[in-house]
Amino acid sequence: MSKELADLTLPNIDKDISYYEELYKPRDLKEGEVVVRFAPSPTGFIHLGSLYISCINKLFRETKGGVFYLRIEDTDKKREVENGISEIVNSLAQYGIVFDEGMVNEFDEVGNYGPYVQSKRKDIYQAYVKYLIAEGKAYPCFCTEDDLNSLREEQEKLKVRTGYYRSFAKCRNLTVDQMIEKIKNGEKYIIRLRSMGDYNKKIQYKDGIKGEIEFPENDQDIVILKSDGLPTYHFAHVVDDHLMRTTHVIRGDEWISSVPLHIQLFTMLGFKVPKYIHVAPIMKEEDGAKRKLSKRKDPEAAVSYYTQEGIPVISVKEYLYNLMNSNFEQWRRSNQDKDLSEFEFNINKMSPSGALFDHIKLLDVSKNAIARMTAQEVYDLGLQWAKIYDVELATLMEKYKDYTINLLDIERTGKKIRKDISKWSDLRDVLEYMYDEIFLAKEYEYVYQTINDKNEITNILNEYIKVYDVNDDKDIWFNKIKDISEKLGYAREVKDYKEHPEKFKGHVGDVSMVIRVAITTRQMTPDLYELLKALGKERINIRIEKYIK
Repeated sequence: MSKELADLTLPNIDKDISYYEELYKPRDLKEGEVVVRFAPSPTGFIHLGSLYISCINKLFRETKGGVFYLRIEDTDKKREVENGISEIVNSLAQYGIVFDEGMVNEFDEVGNYGPYVQSKRKDIYQAYVKYLIAEGKAYPCFCTEDDLNSLREEQEKLKVRTGYYRSFAKCRNLTVDQMIEKIKNGEKYIIRLRSMGDYNKKIQYKDGIKGEIEFPENDQDIVILKSDGLPTYHFAHVVDDHLMRTTHVIRGDEWISSVPLHIQLFTMLGFKVPKYIHVAPIMKEEDGAKRKLSKRKDPEAAVSYYTQEGIPVISVKEYLYNLMNSNFEQWRRSNQDKDLSEFEFNINKMSPSGALFDHIKLLDVSKNAIARMTAQEVYDLGLQWAKIYDVELATLMEKYKDYTINLLDIERTGKKIRKDISKWSDLRDVLEYMYDEIFLAKEYEYVYQTINDKNEITNILNEYIKVYDVNDDKDIWFNKIKDISEKLGYAREVKDYKEHPEKFKGHVGDVSMVIRVAITTRQMTPDLYELLKALGKERINIRIEKYIK
């Protein structure tokens, strides 16, 4: 009778599950190799948490060998956005997340275990649903929305768990003949799992990060096939993970409470249960409490935010590595010149609790990452960003390419490496005062620190312009500033001023500051000697004249 019910429920499914078991045979894996997946929904922008999870999956596969594939879970068609798959593929590819199998754009895929889009696997899911009905492990449910609301109200009055289970599962107790009659009468239905779980019993499993976990068994008769013929997430992902031969499911720990149900589904379908690894979410501190990074509340939750801000890909990746493995930071300090791919990721070193998102830490990581780049790399990546987000700056960078690279090369090697760039949007502040088109068009406030008398500043600048020679080496250049200092009543050495402050107006550092501020308007710049060489005598003269006027 159950077979008759199954045929009546899904009359258009003519392929037995044995067909799919033969079609998607177990993979030819070497000992220890794994099959992992990233399985997002095409419902909008890529979340930082999604990038985090996909990164972990990729690193795990690289560590073990095997296959990493992209599956698109689009059974919830209401939330789907246009070009959602391409957005996922392109956003992840930007961060070096490239898949061995799966979707490569909206329409194309690679691999022998597809389709890799769930909406194209409808017949496969229905075949397995039909199998469960024939086995008496699933049944059609004819309850309306009003029926379910009434059930919930009754359970709330009785102060018992809400849900569709045991004696509260009205359609579960219908005979097969009654079900057949209702279908023949045209009543609408969905398909539910006939759970054999007992809520008073416990299920135990070992999570790859969180260790031994115990939950009550699942006794809910969950929906496995909706009225539109598409499966629910719970059912679809179990069938997919089995047929695509997934060995490890690495996902966010919001799914951890669903493990009893998922293990039950695997078992009832006769599938091998994969190993579960649940990753704690990226958290944010707010009003003294921690919460998950939110798509709605936090702009930094969107991966596109980092592109717009100009935070380099390598910086975001290194920050995520910091969150993944606590030993990464020490590794990076000891291996400044090594490529990120040389770090040995270890899933066992992941924290079971949520990592706290720290924007200041991210920018600090980014400063160090950019400091390791060559001037040419900074120029190329910065220009790429500026062409989209700061066209005026991009125009000047291209117009003065060699000059700009020269500027960016100052203090890029040696003991004191410059770390004044944490994101490409910082480049305007770093470069704009070095371009005459911007510098000469703006009015600046000159703040000199110790020396503020305008006549005194003018005298220093007039003396400096007389002796400055772009061909001087650094020692000769600085000795000339010392000579000017001595001539105008300032100490040649800072230590002399500190010993006898009453003898001097100030010291050579104060005089140097006047030169720095008059020519750049900044109290803090990269090495002044190198900066002035890059500017050249003509630009220096124009800037000093601008101040004096």
